Amino acid sequence: MAMGDLGGDCSSIDAQELHVLAVDDSVVDRKVIERLLKISCCKVTAVESGRRALQYLGLDGERSSVEFDGLKVNLIMTDYSMPGMTGFELLKRIKGSSKLREIPVVIMSSENILTRIDRCLEEGAEEFLVKPVKLSDVKRLTDFILRGDDNSQKKGSRKRKTRDGSCSPTPPSVTSSPSTLQLPSKSISPRPLSKHPKMQITD
Repeated sequence: MAMGDLGGDCSSIDAQELHVLAVDDSVVDRKVIERLLKISCCKVTAVESGRRALQYLGLDGERSSVEFDGLKVNLIMTDYSMPGMTGFELLKRIKGSSKLREIPVVIMSSENILTRIDRCLEEGAEEFLVKPVKLSDVKRLTDFILRGDDNSQKKGSRKRKTRDGSCSPTPPSVTSSPSTLQLPSKSISPRPLSKHPKMQITD
């Protein structure tokens, strides 16, 4: 299905107010993600590098472009592999800023490398998407933002994106799942000696 055939309902005022900063050195990928975001009724600012993103956000020592435009960035979507500054390095700069660390950051990559995914999630990325990014991915992210930041605290429930677009839980060898954390409390039983003081040995 061609991109032009995709329709979007932008009747929601809240959705129209979402502002996404898209960062990708590939012109094609940048146009695709920009198109998907606009279909999802988002305002999009697209830049070609991590340095340009820092400049726009005001993290390069200069005044932020956001201040000039009066726009609040609700989400940052960045490619991982970029020349000069990778998406991971951009993520660290954003999460290291007291003013911008609360902005959700999504990393995109054409390579499904587990160590790379884990490193980004541990550094604070909201999600890791394997390209090609789908419209369903973008809609899920915008829905997440509209629901608020309640789910941002539930980092243990994150799921890793796979190439087929489905979500698979993080392997137990990488991070502990909630069910694994509950096992010790279930296996602990009361000690009989604590309930029978008469059994204690006395002189």
